[in-house]
Amino acid sequence: MTMRAPSSELPIKFDGVTVAAGGVTILDDIALTLAPGLPTVLIGPNGSGKSTLLRLAMGLLAPSRGRITWGGLEHVPPLKRAIVFQRPAMLRRSAAANLRFALRAAGIPHAEHARRIAELLELVGLHALADRAARRLSGGEQQRLALARALARDPAVLFLDEPTASLDPIATKAVEDIIRAVSERNIKVVMATHDLGEARRLAGEIVMLHRGRIVETGAAASFFDAPQTPEAGAFLAGELLI
Repeated sequence: MTMRAPSSELPIKFDGVTVAAGGVTILDDIALTLAPGLPTVLIGPNGSGKSTLLRLAMGLLAPSRGRITWGGLEHVPPLKRAIVFQRPAMLRRSAAANLRFALRAAGIPHAEHARRIAELLELVGLHALADRAARRLSGGEQQRLALARALARDPAVLFLDEPTASLDPIATKAVEDIIRAVSERNIKVVMATHDLGEARRLAGEIVMLHRGRIVETGAAASFFDAPQTPEAGAFLAGELLI
């Protein structure tokens, strides 16, 4: 993978975005701009709306109210966006064949497949496991393969929903190293995590949600050193937010 040029997908802007279902408000009046640069990390208690915000930004959900734009435009097909879920599904084929499927789906010419598969497997440290059945890989290896599969379409923006949940420290570090490498190639990373240590290690910007609302945003260093809201201070102190 090479360094990406600036993308027309960015910035992604949320203007008064609300999501409601079955009489329950999941996200409430969200105003947010996801701009090029270092990773944006979403934090907050369970049920705060992090996963829903990622799905909106990806274009998988439509807001109940409000407006989302990608590079100033609405209703932009997600051709240069990719998302990795917490428990990605593995196809019943080898690691390399999973990537080949993703390349075909992205419309990458067949002549480029072998080179791209080799590059992606090298990036995620799975080159020695190219022929192993994907469903026989460990949890951490499957997550790395899911990252490679998402990167097959050469996205401008990569959304990650709890990418290291349930992984051991060694597997977590391997995934975090990939996220750093991806960000260094000018791919915008937007991820949700419950792990505040991971947020400190990876984030350039923090967005904290609680009860479906954004309670604080800011540069990661200033957020962790001097949170500006009582909710953020309590969350960083390990207190339960009700």
